[in-house]
Parts: sequence; C-alpha cells; structure tokens
Amino acid sequence: MPAFDLPLRELEHYRPAPEEPADFDEFWLGTLKEAGQTDPVVSARPVESGLRLTETWDVTFRGFAGDPVRAWYSRPAGVREPLPAVVEFAGYGRGRGLPHERLTWVNAGYAHLLMDNRGQGDQYGCGGDTPDPHAGAPGGPGPAVRGLLTPHDYHYRRLITDAVRSVAAVRELPGVDGARVAVVGNSQGGGVALAVAGLVPDLAAALVTAPFLCGIRRALDLTDAAPYGEITAYLSVHRGAEQAAYRTLSYLEGISFARRAQAPAHFGVGLRDTVCPPSGAYAAFNRYGELADADPCKEIHAYPYNGHEGGDAVHVRRQLDWLAGVFSPGPT
Repeated sequence: MPAFDLPLRELEHYRPAPEEPADFDEFWLGTLKEAGQTDPVVSARPVESGLRLTETWDVTFRGFAGDPVRAWYSRPAGVREPLPAVVEFAGYGRGRGLPHERLTWVNAGYAHLLMDNRGQGDQYGCGGDTPDPHAGAPGGPGPAVRGLLTPHDYHYRRLITDAVRSVAAVRELPGVDGARVAVVGNSQGGGVALAVAGLVPDLAAALVTAPFLCGIRRALDLTDAAPYGEITAYLSVHRGAEQAAYRTLSYLEGISFARRAQAPAHFGVGLRDTVCPPSGAYAAFNRYGELADADPCKEIHAYPYNGHEGGDAVHVRRQLDWLAGVFSPGPT
C-alpha cells in the first residue's frame, strides 16, 4: 500500500486542536458512576485449557448497566504471589476466543485478563460469549454504527464502560497486584485501551497500537476501509445524519481520552496503515497526558513500510521490554 497520510516529520508535530463537547467529562463521569454501583466480579470458574504451564479461569464481571461480560483470566501455573496484571482488549469483530489463543502476557509472567467484546466475535478468531442486549437503537448492523445517532445509545459507550469495569474486576481476582495493572490493545483494542487510560487515573501503563477512534473526522476523509468505511457507508444512505453522527463520535474521540491520561504509555503505528490512519495515532500520542498533573513518560515506534500490522512481533518484543521496565524499574 502507498504512503497516503502526512509525512513522518509532520506527524511528529501533529497536534490538531481538540474538538470535544463541553460536557465530555460529565458524560463519562455519569456513565461510569452508574456502572460502578455494584461489585464488578460475578464469578471466576477454573477451566481446563490443556495447558500445563498456565492456569485459566472463566470470569464473568458486571459491565455497562450491570450486564454480564465474559473474560479469560490466566496466570503462570504454580505461582501464588500477587502478580502485575495485563488487561487486553481484542480487535474489531473479535471475541475472547479460546483460552489458549493469547499467551504472550501470561508467558511473560503476568496475570492476564482478556475481555470479551460485547456483541462481537463473529468476524474472525474463535468467537465470543457476551451478547449486547442494548443493540436495538437506530444504526447499522456493525459495531461501528450501532446506535450511532445518539451518544447514549452508541455501542462504544457500552464497550468502553465494560473495559473500565474490567480493570476494577481484575483487581478483585486472586493473585493480582492491584497497584500494577496495565492495559493493552491493537486497533479497536488500542482505541479502547487509550480510552481506559483516560478514564482510570491509577493505571500502571497503557500499551496502544494502531488505535481506532483517533482523529475520527480526518480518518473518515482519508479511508473507506472498515470500520471507518462502515460509518461512511451508513451516512451515504442516511443523508443528513452527519451532524448527529459527528456529535456522537465526539464523545468517543481517542485524542480527548489521551489528553486526560496519566499512565506511562507505549504507542506503535504503521505509517501505511489504511485502516487506522497514522495521523490519528500521532495526534493522540502528541497530546497524551497534557491535562495530567505531571507529564507521563511516553514513547512511540513508527514502522514506515508497514500497514495495519505495524511492527507485528517486533513491536510485541518492544512492548515486553518496555513493560518489564515499568513493572520492575531499576535502582534510582
């Protein structure tokens, strides 16, 4: 694929003016207050995964509106002391799959929670187990357009609330050091991880790769690849719905979440990414933490000749090394 976004020298200084509604903070405070009125964990049941070096539990926790959300919780077998935890968010259209699919973080020695995506899981991978009982508002069939016309009905309000609650849930699980919880995700998962970083003030770290829902208005002009293409396709049929859709999306803008984040952050981006254009990731990175009490440490890795796959396994190795330093800093 060709390079199509801003050149790297411009991306490194790209800081578009924030476009966020005046009640952005009020909207999310109200949403999370309502969701946080009950204890998060419903159940944690040990499961047999066929893996002798990993122990896994089938977890159910309360997410948006108290809805049950499923997750896999895994940790190294035989380790009893509290471990740092990594909460992972899956990509667009993917569910939690099977417990042996995502082993990187548990093999690195961390407790690992993989959250299911409500109402997703049918596009790739091995499926999901969490329905979305609130998906009846006007909008298209895909998650990117479910309830698009009002922020209170939009799918990502529910999914991000689930993600915030997953951090509360992992802190209640056995064998977790609640003071050392990181969030990680790629694509949709990266956008969700970034949102959680902006909404949960005491995270230990955020690892964000190729984030969806960053620089949304510009992305809709640059690409017709899904998921953004689903939004433009919907608006091509529902002429005149643009302003309502843009208003809804303004409450989900990753740059706004990034401005409020406080945790150390590690970003990755492919400069030829036509799914989640790199200008969105750089805008979020360059404004990351600007409303925090102190500047959080942050770094970004760009892969000039890669698309949505970014640095792939090379980048994961960089994440492993970086997170080890965050969780086990050297002497000061």
